[in-house]
Amino acid sequence: MKHALVTGGAGFIGSHLIDRLLEEGWAVTNIDNFDPFYDPAIKRQNITGHLNYPHYTLLELDIRNFAALDAALERQRAAYDVIVHLAAKAGVRPSIDDPIGYHMVNVIGTQHMLEIARKYRIQQFIFASSSSVYGVNPNVPWREDDCVLRPISPYASTKVSGELLGHVYSHLYGIRFIALRFFTVYGPRQRPDLAIHKFARLMLEGKPIPIYGDGSTRRDYTYIDDISEGVRRAMDYEASSYEIINLGNNQTVTLNEMVETLEMALSVKVARQYLSEQPGDVPATWADVNRAKRILHFRPKTPFEEGVKLFVEWLRANVT
Repeated sequence: MKHALVTGGAGFIGSHLIDRLLEEGWAVTNIDNFDPFYDPAIKRQNITGHLNYPHYTLLELDIRNFAALDAALERQRAAYDVIVHLAAKAGVRPSIDDPIGYHMVNVIGTQHMLEIARKYRIQQFIFASSSSVYGVNPNVPWREDDCVLRPISPYASTKVSGELLGHVYSHLYGIRFIALRFFTVYGPRQRPDLAIHKFARLMLEGKPIPIYGDGSTRRDYTYIDDISEGVRRAMDYEASSYEIINLGNNQTVTLNEMVETLEMALSVKVARQYLSEQPGDVPATWADVNRAKRILHFRPKTPFEEGVKLFVEWLRANVT
């Protein structure tokens, strides 16, 4: 039985990935500290079904505390095939107010997990990076081999740092490191602070939604099942020792189009409150996924309209 060590496995992406791994017969150890960035009860609900599996272990730990991580894994006495490192302080705008906090979790915490991989001889390391690393790069769609990164938020800079740390550990210690740059992931269990979830709840409550700028900013929205598929394929990748790979949908949707799609899915009309653009926001994200197609055989399958409908079905069944 293969064994995955997943950090942040109670969150949006992590809980979906663990759903799949458990169904496939993997043993999973989930490290999560249930950070109160959003209601920890949501994360506990995400993993309710996991607790019924005999080969699932939850370790409530903070990746900033290396001694506690090391001690817990020593006690577990397990052999791990792969680390999937998803734990991070998330969000561009909050990172501007707390750059040191973001550095401690996203950089120091990532180095701690790389040290765990080195000590326990875990040869495969999957790192959740972000499209934010490209910043204001005008060369769209964004390609991994464009070395001109222009991060414009502390969050983005921490993800660049994580990728570079991975290169060091890959070079020095023979750890295969694969950084997956996620592009605006959405779907059931999406974090409540993210735009699609936040806007949908406001719409259901009959409240106006905030639009930063004129609504022309564009995002490459990627459905959660497509992201899980990409992560799963990266877990099996063995052809090289270090890779950076975009996981996106390879098309863009404007903020106005996103709102209109939500209106149709929810059968509501909403008032828009136009506000000034926010620091750290980029005008567009757009993934070139040719590398993912070539080396992971990754092909996103979920059109945006279909993904929004699936999200709305989940939201209506779970709204409180």
